[in-house]
Amino acid sequence: MDKLTKKSPRVALIASEHTVTEYRMFLGRLLVGLTDGSIPIALVCPEDAQLDSIVLGTAEVIRYPSIQLPFIEHFNKRLLIERLAKFKPDVLHCLCETKESLTRQLARRLDLSYLLMVHLLHERWSQFSISSKRCKRIVTPAKSISTNLAGLHPRYADLIRQVNIGTFTASTSSCFSNPSRIPTIVLSHPFRHADEFEKLFGALRHLHVEGHEFMVVVIGGGRAETQLWKLLAATDLLPIVTIVPRHTSWRLVLGTADIFIRPQPTNAFDTVLLEAMSAGAAVAACRGGVDDLIMEASPQLASADSGAGNTAVVFNPDDELSIVAALQQLLSRRELARQIAKNAQDYLKKNHSVSNMIAAYLELYNEIQK
Repeated sequence: MDKLTKKSPRVALIASEHTVTEYRMFLGRLLVGLTDGSIPIALVCPEDAQLDSIVLGTAEVIRYPSIQLPFIEHFNKRLLIERLAKFKPDVLHCLCETKESLTRQLARRLDLSYLLMVHLLHERWSQFSISSKRCKRIVTPAKSISTNLAGLHPRYADLIRQVNIGTFTASTSSCFSNPSRIPTIVLSHPFRHADEFEKLFGALRHLHVEGHEFMVVVIGGGRAETQLWKLLAATDLLPIVTIVPRHTSWRLVLGTADIFIRPQPTNAFDTVLLEAMSAGAAVAACRGGVDDLIMEASPQLASADSGAGNTAVVFNPDDELSIVAALQQLLSRRELARQIAKNAQDYLKKNHSVSNMIAAYLELYNEIQK
């Protein structure tokens, strides 16, 4: 047995329903990458978590809670500890802040250390609590989150590490790749209040009336889906808009996108934006929140060699004319759109590869194990 195999840590991943749903591609790639590297993995996830479309590799799945009945939390936790003890993990990896308390209890009972992933920007008044003894690393997927966390909680600054979420960047671009096809615009957001998107749908209507031909696909209607349909009816966009469920395979939908819109700022790392750039869609986006992937393209780009490094055109989400101008650039200047899409893909190949992500986590696991 070689030296690396002797020291390979046994890792238990603690996932929430949110992780399985919103970070499905990241979770699948992490599992496959680790198991391909002969790292023994156990995945602890909710009893009703849908893992059907996630490639698990050789990972062992442990459902928690085991029995869906009230007043038996202690019994469920004891079963979980017994199953984990049989797996004999060396490191616990908490994939979501909502599972930090459970991970902390498991670490204490099993006498282990853990690392915690933080995907969200924190508000100044938000609570953030970890075990000063057990938590050895705090991992974020973006510099903006690392800076935010270190600024609000400086006592944890030395524990923070940034590990970019990896993706498999397409070798081609979906952006206007078929001149004979009507352009497809895809947008995704956890829609909660339909009135937040009146400006965006007003801009799309404006472009449609001007004679621009396109189809629109909305990923996930959220709680406001009924209101969204009413808004689409009011703006005469029903014939050209399709809403697909959030659990639909993002990669398949994004593979058809010529343009991807990030309509509103979000305080969480946007995996759908990452996958849209990976597939080769040209991005139109607003700044704010976790916007590390958005580097603004100048409207004066004129050649295929200019604007290197710019990954999006940017608009003000509260200004309909700003949205119209950004989308007009991409619809009317297809070479510009293709260059922006290529810039984004080049950036991801350099900074968001799956192999680099797996290597970074292996390094962290070994640090914690030591």
